[in-house]
Amino acid sequence: MKSTYATMAAALAFSLATLATSAHATSSSAKPAMEKCYGVAGAGKNDCAAGPGTTCAGTAKADYQGNAWILVPKGTCTTIKTPKGFGSLQAKS
Repeated sequence: MKSTYATMAAALAFSLATLATSAHATSSSAKPAMEKCYGVAGAGKNDCAAGPGTTCAGTAKADYQGNAWILVPKGTCTTIKTPKGFGSLQAKS
């Protein structure tokens, strides 16, 4: 009877370890939160609509165009320094 309990305990421990491993793998492969960052994209390198006169990705006419954005990891935008200043969470004119 003791071996039955030992077998059940080992099976439970294995199941819990497998569950914990798969939960960790799922959470670590999740994409990080992203945010729009204006004024840091190079000409033609923006992610989507760059304000009036543009349509979508790759339409920024100038480097660091104030109304062109790219997606960056959340919390990093305002730390990105360009020759025209730092990135912004809002479009610049």
